[in-house]
Amino acid sequence: MGKPVEFWFEFASTYSYLSAARVDAACAAAGVELRWRSFLLGPVFAAQGMRDSPFNIYPIKGAYMWTDMTRCCADLDLPFSKPSSFPRGSLLAARIAAAHADAPWIGAFVRAVYHANFADDRDIADDAVVTAILNEIGQDAGFVIALATTDTGKAQLRSNTEAALAKGLFGAPSFVVGDTYFWGNDRMDQAIRHAQDS
Repeated sequence: MGKPVEFWFEFASTYSYLSAARVDAACAAAGVELRWRSFLLGPVFAAQGMRDSPFNIYPIKGAYMWTDMTRCCADLDLPFSKPSSFPRGSLLAARIAAAHADAPWIGAFVRAVYHANFADDRDIADDAVVTAILNEIGQDAGFVIALATTDTGKAQLRSNTEAALAKGLFGAPSFVVGDTYFWGNDRMDQAIRHAQDS
C-alpha cells in the first residue's frame, strides 16, 4: 500500500460534494488509505484577501459553477439542488468531522451532510439539522456532539485549518499525498494514483 490520501474538505464547498460522494469507494478500490480532513475555508480565503466565496465575489464565475455542478452531478448520478443560501455555515458539522475523523461512520456522516446541503437544501448551519443527520446514520447524536464541542474537539478543527494554511491549501476539495497536493474534484483520481505509486 502506498501513502495515504488526505481528503481536505469544507461542507460549504460545492465541488467537495462531488468528491465526498466518491472518494471513500475510490480509495478502497485502489487499495489506498483515506484520511478525512475537515477544515474551514473562511480563514483560508481571508488569508487571500477575500471575505466571501469567490463564486459570490465574481458573479460570472458563480453562474458558471452552478451550471457546471448541475452537469457534473448528472454525470455522476448525484442528486443536486442549488441551496437557497450559499455558502452555508457548517461549524458544528465541521467540528464533528474533525473530532471524529477516525470513526468508522465518518464517511457516512460527511456524505449525509453534503447531501443535506446540496440535494435536500437543509440548513446544515442549524444544530438541529446536524443532530437529525447523526440520528439518521445511526449515531448517538448527544455523545458525538458533546465530544466535538469540548475544548479539545474545537481545537482539532482549528488545528486542521491552521495546517491547511501551513500546507498552502487555497481551496477545497484538496488532496494531500505526502508533501504533494492536488486541488479540485477533477484531480481526485490523479491524487489516488500518486498515492499508489508513492
